[in-house]
Amino acid sequence: MDAKDRNILVTIRFFDDEARAVLENAGCNVVVREPQGQNDGTFSPAQLIDMLAGMQGWIVGHAWASREVLEGAPSLKVIARRGVGYERVDVTAAKELGKVVTIAAGGNAPSVADQTIGIMLAVGRRLREMQARMEQGDWTILLGTELYRRTVGLVGFGRIARQVARRLAGFEAEVLVYSPRPDYEAEAEYGVRYVDLPTLLREADYVSLHAPLNEATRHLIDAPALAAMKPTAIIINTARGGLVDEAALLDALREKRILGAGLDVFEGESDPALRPLVAELARLPNVVATPHSAASTGEALTRSNLLAARSAMAVLDGGVPAPDCVVVDGRMPTLAGAR
Repeated sequence: MDAKDRNILVTIRFFDDEARAVLENAGCNVVVREPQGQNDGTFSPAQLIDMLAGMQGWIVGHAWASREVLEGAPSLKVIARRGVGYERVDVTAAKELGKVVTIAAGGNAPSVADQTIGIMLAVGRRLREMQARMEQGDWTILLGTELYRRTVGLVGFGRIARQVARRLAGFEAEVLVYSPRPDYEAEAEYGVRYVDLPTLLREADYVSLHAPLNEATRHLIDAPALAAMKPTAIIINTARGGLVDEAALLDALREKRILGAGLDVFEGESDPALRPLVAELARLPNVVATPHSAASTGEALTRSNLLAARSAMAVLDGGVPAPDCVVVDGRMPTLAGAR
């Protein structure tokens, strides 16, 4: 491909020099349009179409790669997500339009797994509550609960959940897994036990969500699911906000029907009308809330930036990115790895 056909738009924050060098050393013209808000999800379709004019590659975070945007960017060949979720990309439109969609598979898994364990400990040991009291001069000790030898339920068992399971081995926890596609060979490797969702909800002291968001999983944790959990249970969500009915969760927490929650993702991220509900959740003393930051470590962003850059370059070179990174490949069906 000629150098003039190697224009790559970057709409993410924290795109580092190493990843940029990968692209520039391959003859790419890198155009960075860093969002002014929290992330590039604030860009409108019209803004994205304008920025994508003449671009062959797009390294994207949370922007909506809708059919409108993709149809308005005829030169675009590859949409490379710096992340693993792709619900904001219209993959059907991308495939129909002959474009490639990739993810940064595994780039942020260690970081998200670390934060998942950290939130479990923070909620269980009531760290937020005690710090808030100390700020007011109250040194009262509040009794918490251990992670050691407790039962942890993992809903979904992809890359991140498997790293969480590895970390839980150090706590001698019993790990239950619910997945619609069980990999029974992983039971012995990771020291877990597959169960159905009702069993997991009934038995787990900690319920940690690691599922993708789709129509089948939206509000998977609703009022009946919360009612099925132990009153001493803690729910952790570092996956996608839509997995939890947050209004039902707020009621359960206020009424002390579960012990606490650790939340890194919220429906209010994509729906401003739900932000007041998020604020109510975040104010509760038995909630630890973070702003979708689990993947945001220097190490994770460096890995993910490189994976996105290399995927984009592979497509512009006429090749195929790493198989784990390819979501859809709308090019000629004879290309290996297309799916």
